[in-house]
Amino acid sequence: MLIGYARTSTVDQEAGIEAQRRDLQSCGAEKLFSEQVSSVARRDQLEAALEFAREGDTLVVTKLDRLARSTSHLLSILDTLETKGVALRILDFGGASVDTKSPTGKLMLTMFGAMAQFEREMMLERQREGIAKAKREGKYKGRKPTARAKRQDVIRLKGEGVRASDIAKRLGIGRASVYRILDGN
Repeated sequence: MLIGYARTSTVDQEAGIEAQRRDLQSCGAEKLFSEQVSSVARRDQLEAALEFAREGDTLVVTKLDRLARSTSHLLSILDTLETKGVALRILDFGGASVDTKSPTGKLMLTMFGAMAQFEREMMLERQREGIAKAKREGKYKGRKPTARAKRQDVIRLKGEGVRASDIAKRLGIGRASVYRILDGN
């Protein structure tokens, strides 16, 4: 059985998740698991897909970055799949597809996973250097605080008897931010 897994980082990426589902279905995935969470968050649907998979099945993803956040995470997933006798197929792997049923596929996946992690770490280093330079030049302001700008709305809604969780949802801010505003911080 082909088992599809789709993931986007945020719920705003509706077109991305739909495109992944479409591609997974068109390649023959019979069961789909999908979620819209950050790669560092707990991914319940990935866990469910891994639990669901049985010997002889293949887990299919559209791209490697939809599956694993680092080389060690990728290797952990591969180990889980291999223990269960489940293969992994990546549909778009730099213009080609990769299937871990073959030793060559396993090698390519491990090498590209390491390179992807290296590139991410290099990008983060360049980003940190750019931010440090902008700060030295007085150009870096940081992210504009969104919750503080909604202080009056938070206080008004609380005065109307709205619960903190509901205030956070209505205003698109974190619940902790609501409590900070209400505590006067």
